[in-house]
Amino acid sequence: MEELLGNIDYWHWWIFGGILLLVEVMAPSFFFLWLAIAAAVVGFLMLLVPELDWQYQVMVFSGLSVISIALFRKYQRANPEPTDQPALNRRGEQYVGRSFTLQDPVSNGVGVLRVDDTTWRISGDDLPAGTPVTVTGTDGVILKVERSTS
Repeated sequence: MEELLGNIDYWHWWIFGGILLLVEVMAPSFFFLWLAIAAAVVGFLMLLVPELDWQYQVMVFSGLSVISIALFRKYQRANPEPTDQPALNRRGEQYVGRSFTLQDPVSNGVGVLRVDDTTWRISGDDLPAGTPVTVTGTDGVILKVERSTS
């Protein structure tokens, strides 16, 4: 095994990078792209320093992979992709700013609110049934409400 790993050349890394790119094309996630780039960089490093031991090659590949994925994730969080449906998969946020009438009272800061065909847990000031309320925010799956002013 040591003899096999000792004979890794630059083009092996480039083929590995190409395979990783093919995987990225078939399962787009931008994860395998960074692994492919790391493999290509190790291939170029091997072209410059052909006597580099396989252990160092794997360490460089691993380090570049982790760093590139971490940097991409940080960039992705800082620059989210704009969407025409920003509240998709965040159902509670769709109701922020909308007004409803309480069917049940809010007591001890907790209650329920019927919205369309769904019952939501709500939190806010104690209010009697029949009070108009406005959804002001969400806390997980709990809607935060306040008495409507209009």
